[in-house]
Amino acid sequence: MSNGHFHFPQPKNETVLQFAPGSKEKEQLKKALASAKKKKLDIPMYIGSEEVRTGKKFEIRPPHETKHVLGHFHQGEEKHVKEAINAALKAQEKWSQMPWVQRASIFLKAADLLATKYRYEMLAATMLGQSKNPFQAEIDSTCELIDFLRFNVHFLNEIYQQQPISGEGMYNRVEYRPLEGFVLAVTPFNFTAIGGNLPTSAAMCGNVVVWKPANTQIYSANLFMQILREAGLPDGVINLVYVSGPTVGKVCFSHRDFAGVHFTGSTGVFQEMWKQIGNNIAQYRTYPRIVGETGGKDFVLVHPSAHADAVVAALARGAFEYQGQKCSAASRAYLPDNLAAEIKKKLVAEVKTMKMGSTENFSNFVNAVIDEKAFNTIKKYIDGAKKDKRCKILVGGKCDASKGWFIEPTIIETTDPKYTTMCEEIFGPVLTIYTYAEKDFDKACELVDSTSDYALTGAVFSQDRYELEKAMRKLTHAAGNFYINDKPTGAVVGQQPFGGGRASGTNDKAGSMLNLYRWLSARTIKETFNPPVDYRYPFLSQA
Repeated sequence: MSNGHFHFPQPKNETVLQFAPGSKEKEQLKKALASAKKKKLDIPMYIGSEEVRTGKKFEIRPPHETKHVLGHFHQGEEKHVKEAINAALKAQEKWSQMPWVQRASIFLKAADLLATKYRYEMLAATMLGQSKNPFQAEIDSTCELIDFLRFNVHFLNEIYQQQPISGEGMYNRVEYRPLEGFVLAVTPFNFTAIGGNLPTSAAMCGNVVVWKPANTQIYSANLFMQILREAGLPDGVINLVYVSGPTVGKVCFSHRDFAGVHFTGSTGVFQEMWKQIGNNIAQYRTYPRIVGETGGKDFVLVHPSAHADAVVAALARGAFEYQGQKCSAASRAYLPDNLAAEIKKKLVAEVKTMKMGSTENFSNFVNAVIDEKAFNTIKKYIDGAKKDKRCKILVGGKCDASKGWFIEPTIIETTDPKYTTMCEEIFGPVLTIYTYAEKDFDKACELVDSTSDYALTGAVFSQDRYELEKAMRKLTHAAGNFYINDKPTGAVVGQQPFGGGRASGTNDKAGSMLNLYRWLSARTIKETFNPPVDYRYPFLSQA
């Protein structure tokens, strides 16, 4: 029985550790890395109460050290997706009826376990499995994931308290039900936090989930699943399967009880999902919720009044942190000709100081891209620019796969504002620069708005408030996350709800209350205390 009115205060964002020389956290992280490398994990799927091992094993290797084997995962097939759906639906009734305070406690405990007992283990898993340096792993796999869990509990509690007014003689109320069926969560390689948030945000609302992570994120996903189970998540609420995208889509999108998809990945895949769901719409029990954050071709627009040094720092971090493998990464920059020479000179000098190598060497700012497919794709763009007369490589451009998937931070300068690397998402450490005439800032705004189909993040640097306000108006729909005098990356839960429009997704803003509404189905209840006993209204009287 739950007769209390429970309160979940707004949490503070988790403190980001800095791993300074001689610090306790640096020592503990190095120990966790060494320990993880000594083990070879045998990673199962988690379906209901079962750890499923198929015997069809695939190796997991650090992208920056491809000779080392961290372990293996067991790949599933179509029948395992069906089993996961059945396990989810079996758990649905008890989970949806569990009192909110009990559900919330599970996720708050998971956040606490991640912040304490498993912090360094999760950091090590993300650094080794996804080739993130200590800071990038810290802001992602611990701080952001902890924030998602804690803030979502707070946000959802606020939603549950939102109630309608009641007229005289009645009592109105709203119940926030989970969706009728199961939710599919499809998560990417580049953020452990996204891998954790997409299934848990839906589950927190009382839904049951089938979770399919990218193969290149399974190493850290496995650890998070273990944390959820230790926190008390009941069997079948979240089921973790390792299958191909087409396989999971074939089974889930043709199932009568499919209730929604929570997706982060490529635009092409998301559009194909939407098409499949549309084709099958008549057979579902309810209209599915389709929530997706996809690609980006994120811009930095520099006004002639901008501070050059601030632009340089923003481009260095925004374009090359985590090897540019962020959907928010700065990948196209528009410089005015009065500042272009200074910015380019200083930026090239900064990039040349960036060390590249293993994540275990904490002096390395740049690590490896995620896998061979990404390496080849990015290299193709760089090789194309080297051969094109409209382009010049200002710095970087070397690619080396001898020990890992290493690509130097690369800056391309182009004379064509519609050149390929100004338009297409590369998802790697490649920044393309175009210089415009100082007097043509208005035209530069129009160019930014019209060049790409994406609209995820973007930044404008200016010390002129009139021109800044103008740029914000002209670029109203160019970015769902808009930054003023800052890099276009690094959205923080509770501070900058994240998501974009156009080809970048449905803009349902992870890290805010807005996203959670998508996993709820409201029921309005009106209770009348003294119901009428006669259909006649007063106006019918002839008096």
